[in-house]
Amino acid sequence: MSEQGISDGIQQTQTVGSGDDSLDGLSNHVPNHVPRCPLTPSLSPRKRTTSQSKTEPPLLRTSKRTIYTAGRPPWYNVTGTTFKEAFVIGLCGGSASGKTTVANKIIEALDVPWVVLLSMDSFYKVLNKEEQELAAKNEYNFDHPDAFDFELLVNILRKLKKGKSIKVPVYDFTTHSRRKEWKTVYGANVVIFEGILAFANKELLKLLDMKVFVDTDSDIRLIRRLKRDISQRGRDISGIIKQYNKFVKPAFEQYIEPTVQVADIVVPRGGENFVALDLIVQHVHSQLEKREITVRSALASAHQGQPLPKTLSVMESTPQVRGMHTIIRNRETNRDEFIFYSKRLMRLLIEHALSFLPLKSVSVETPQGSIYEGKRLCGNRITGVSILRAGETMEQALMAVCKDIRLGKILIQTNHDTGEPELHYLRLPKDISEDYVILMDSTVSTGAAALMAVRVLLDHDVAEDKIFLLSLLMAEMGVHSVAYAFPKVRIITTAVDKEVNDQFHIIPGIGNFGDRYFGTDAPSDWCESDEGMEF
Repeated sequence: MSEQGISDGIQQTQTVGSGDDSLDGLSNHVPNHVPRCPLTPSLSPRKRTTSQSKTEPPLLRTSKRTIYTAGRPPWYNVTGTTFKEAFVIGLCGGSASGKTTVANKIIEALDVPWVVLLSMDSFYKVLNKEEQELAAKNEYNFDHPDAFDFELLVNILRKLKKGKSIKVPVYDFTTHSRRKEWKTVYGANVVIFEGILAFANKELLKLLDMKVFVDTDSDIRLIRRLKRDISQRGRDISGIIKQYNKFVKPAFEQYIEPTVQVADIVVPRGGENFVALDLIVQHVHSQLEKREITVRSALASAHQGQPLPKTLSVMESTPQVRGMHTIIRNRETNRDEFIFYSKRLMRLLIEHALSFLPLKSVSVETPQGSIYEGKRLCGNRITGVSILRAGETMEQALMAVCKDIRLGKILIQTNHDTGEPELHYLRLPKDISEDYVILMDSTVSTGAAALMAVRVLLDHDVAEDKIFLLSLLMAEMGVHSVAYAFPKVRIITTAVDKEVNDQFHIIPGIGNFGDRYFGTDAPSDWCESDEGMEF
């Protein structure tokens, strides 16, 4: 498995590329309900703790980074389509003007989940041999528009704005080339894009919701550039000065400084201009508030009385299956028996699900020299993705049936204040877009978590008709929710119960599967906020 935009088990705000004052680690995200941090000299960024109260953002602090534990609320509506695009802030300014510092300050003050910082430095073109030689002699103009791959940049930013998973090149300034591995970025409520020529392309400008020009004195910019290029890029002073006079200064005057005319806000003195930064933060918050949507309550009132969809397949209720359901539904069943019979059902469910995979005809020769006309999977691979934590219990059965299968994980939990599902973490294998994906959760009630998990897979370019949602038990409401939003997703379960009560519990149901399986205590209010419950 390969991690995609994750660290230490927490989905984080992602920093892509390095600008004038690059971040040492990842920037982070905090929940919408947390009051933002005012940017005034007298009220400098407050000291933060691991408090889970509403007055302080929930986070973890280590010696190297700050990790926020807030999740990403729904970015799609009940039809499963992306409803709100990411809000894109463009930061333009001369080289070493402090654009990344300004971006950092905005991220700190915004206090919103899932912010991506994207640097234009990632999109320098790959130099050929002749250009490499010029760069080694400080004769190549890195400040000219032709030095950047605007076509790739516009394409990637457009996809990121629409909520898709994207891959960003990593540029090596010492070799003037791109590294082999690109950085995967996913999940942006706000995108901060910074670069010296951020306003120099018409198609790029169309993607920016707010345009900010960072205006810093030329002498200060030169001093910062000297420090950066010597310490970070291994260059000598004479070469830096030569390049600055020949390319950097003329490019600023010709291509960068004139674009201040298209800026919505000009920030003199960069990161020290607290008034301007406060205005930016206030505007972004007002725009995000207009884009807020609710999903779970809408799902609860939709699709009532409709016939079950054709994409649903329920295992035949044989005496064996019904007997196992009787055991695991019984509140008096002890944990060992609950686990044993749940695993048996999981194995049968996965065997049943595999029968829906497309197969092609093949001929093989038997040991006796005869030809046998058989079947083989039509496609590259099968990948299993579990919705944590209860969906993870189905992985063992899947691995027992499918040899060398790849596994991914998605953690979705309920926000206690809003009642909405939130994405906290994901780990997906590379090139999952080419696979058939078996998405696993123990129970599905309203379908809110399943809906979010399917949307994540679609954002990673998995084909809708290659997604198979497996669950031991589903409510009719959850089935309808998934089928209505994603009519090509195959839904497979061992049983469907008709009702969901006011607390969104399946009736008659199976109880809190995660707590019963792992032997943990349910919350005092028995809410379904956690780890693969009936959600």
